[in-house]
Amino acid sequence: MTVAIDLPRARLPGAGSAGRFLANYLPATLLLVALVGFWEAWVQVRNTPSYVLPAPSLVWEAFLRTRGTLPGHTLTTLNESLLGLGIGALAGVALASLMTSVAIVRRVLYPLMIVSQTIPMIVLAPLLTIWFGFGIEPKVVVVLLVTFFPVLVSTTEALLGADRNLIALLQSMGATRLQTLRYVLLPSALPGFFAGLRIAAAYAVTGAVIAELMGAQSGLGLYITRSNSAFRTDQVFVGIVLVALLSLALFAAVHIINRLATPWAFAGKGDNS
Repeated sequence: MTVAIDLPRARLPGAGSAGRFLANYLPATLLLVALVGFWEAWVQVRNTPSYVLPAPSLVWEAFLRTRGTLPGHTLTTLNESLLGLGIGALAGVALASLMTSVAIVRRVLYPLMIVSQTIPMIVLAPLLTIWFGFGIEPKVVVVLLVTFFPVLVSTTEALLGADRNLIALLQSMGATRLQTLRYVLLPSALPGFFAGLRIAAAYAVTGAVIAELMGAQSGLGLYITRSNSAFRTDQVFVGIVLVALLSLALFAAVHIINRLATPWAFAGKGDNS
């Protein structure tokens, strides 16, 4: 008599992670490749002038032609984005903590913060250039203003949504304000803070480029402006692609930091995280 025994199948290390990665990103990658292919075919078939819509192949050639100047412009924009994002995040967290601690401050400042977001940044950027000059200062201020509000709102809502019963329990047990902050408020606020920071990171590079369009000595905004003035649409697309890649890189970096800082928020999500 023969008894069949099912043995567990061996799995290669990292196979599950690779499968999740492909499941999450392969469809978007294939769609992007298809769109680029359609773009190339459309331009070739329609014989569209390159100054109107360059083919992806011409954009690649423009990248190779100007790749010597791109690292300096890219690094300038990245520095402005990181500095403005860092200051904006700190300011958002500080004001959120103040507004959730003092009700009158929240009632006074919250509406003003909302109204401030109705001012188009494209209108405010030239004024900041006049006030601060063509250096890094106006660019950082623009990025700060763009990134400040998402962090402020998400952190404020997270702090207000903390478990009040748990806070009351800790206080009844003699916990200090620092202990309450550490064990309740901070863990409750971190997921909301990172949600706002991810949104802010996606807009940080765009804010820096908008400020550079108004006047700069270096940066991707300056590269795009000069290319547009010279009717080099292919180089304009090179700048656009680099701006998109920088924004994705910042978003991904914040997401990684989020996973490391709040592992409990991703527990059980599996392939969706």
